[in-house]
Amino acid sequence: MPQNKPKRELASVVAERPFREFSPWWKMGNEFIQFMSTAIVSQWTVLDGKKAGLERIQNYLDEYLKLVYDQAVRPNLLKNFVEQDFSSSFYSGEFDALSYAFYRSAFETIAKKHEEDSATFVQERRKFTKEVGKVFFSSIQEYLQLDLPFELKTPSQFLNLQKNINLIGEFLVAQGYLKEQCEFTFSVDVVQANQHIHQDTDDFLKNINDNGLGYALYIMGYPAIFPSAVYLYQMFGEAQHHSSRTIEELFEKVGCIAHETHDFDPSKFPSDRVVELWKIQLNL
Repeated sequence: MPQNKPKRELASVVAERPFREFSPWWKMGNEFIQFMSTAIVSQWTVLDGKKAGLERIQNYLDEYLKLVYDQAVRPNLLKNFVEQDFSSSFYSGEFDALSYAFYRSAFETIAKKHEEDSATFVQERRKFTKEVGKVFFSSIQEYLQLDLPFELKTPSQFLNLQKNINLIGEFLVAQGYLKEQCEFTFSVDVVQANQHIHQDTDDFLKNINDNGLGYALYIMGYPAIFPSAVYLYQMFGEAQHHSSRTIEELFEKVGCIAHETHDFDPSKFPSDRVVELWKIQLNL
């Protein structure tokens, strides 16, 4: 039975892994914050109702910024995020806290609605992350003028896919969501669940079209929300996956089902190199 309260308290998980490397904060791009505000607030409002739930969001903001960064919430941070007021810049730690607050609220609401059905709870929790990614992808697809192939059958279509993924990665780095590295590669050589997986980039098209399954690695350096992703995972068993759900939506647009493996645990990785193994199939 799902619990609408966390498995562990925030203070406990912060003490266990304090993430000092995420101070000092860095500046975030206005476009990223705008698109994320649109995506997060719209989907959270469906669950919680904007007016009724903002007080809870504010409380979570206060607690998170104090415990994680030893900072007080600046005046109007939540109001400015919700209303997309960019008179003052947003910084990485602030977005980390905002993401934590909204997702914690959403996960608790979903748990309460489905407290008698654990399977539905897990499904609806992941659906929330996907819907946020879908709305965010729609914004950056228009902003970046992404020109996607309608399927993945030919080398030129595969090259076009890689070009568009790279454009998203460059945007995420330029806007400060990823402080350093962003690499989505189809060259894979890893051991996962006691299975050695090897795939050269040139083998990817053959693998998904002939064998039904291809692989990729998504490598991130210092994601701005990495502290809260680890904490939410330890508290609720689910993280936000902002950029992953965005790329997942891109793959859906080209006729594929793609996602990180279900055993992904962000707490197992260093901040400068967070690695997801992805499975990719054609959506037949």
